[in-house]
Amino acid sequence: MKTFKIGRTSVSVFIGDITTWTGDIIVNAANSGLLGGKGVDGAIHSAGGPEIMEQCMEIRKQQGGCPPGNAVITGAGRLPAQHIIHTVGPIWEGGGRREEHTLAECYRNSLLLAIEVGARSIAFPNISTGIYEYPKAPACDVALKAVTKLLEEDLPDNRLDRIDFVC
Repeated sequence: MKTFKIGRTSVSVFIGDITTWTGDIIVNAANSGLLGGKGVDGAIHSAGGPEIMEQCMEIRKQQGGCPPGNAVITGAGRLPAQHIIHTVGPIWEGGGRREEHTLAECYRNSLLLAIEVGARSIAFPNISTGIYEYPKAPACDVALKAVTKLLEEDLPDNRLDRIDFVC
């Protein structure tokens, strides 16, 4: 495990299972339909139970899904976290279609939503590096830059003291 500080926030990177992570919010690498899927998305829905899908369907009724780069929040069902933030990463198409910007927005919008609900801790999976095929090393760079940039903004309502990247 690697741990470092950005301001007062502890940031850790480690290998683990995000569905067993204990804290306020886990982030789900969702699809735009919020319909569950494979990889992290499937694991979260499976471990968390049907309540998560029911809440995702309510969001779909209200706003029709979640576009890439955006984020929405639900309860965590049977998971040990309190909430799940569902964010939709970009599908890798070689880097010429603003994938870096969209991926950075996933992290930024997820953090802003966590701050809005008063979270103190949040865990991220690798967003877009599975079925969406974003190369892992550049995705890691985007994630760390996006998180660092937001934490350096010193937002007045930010109570986050722990951010974990669970790979």
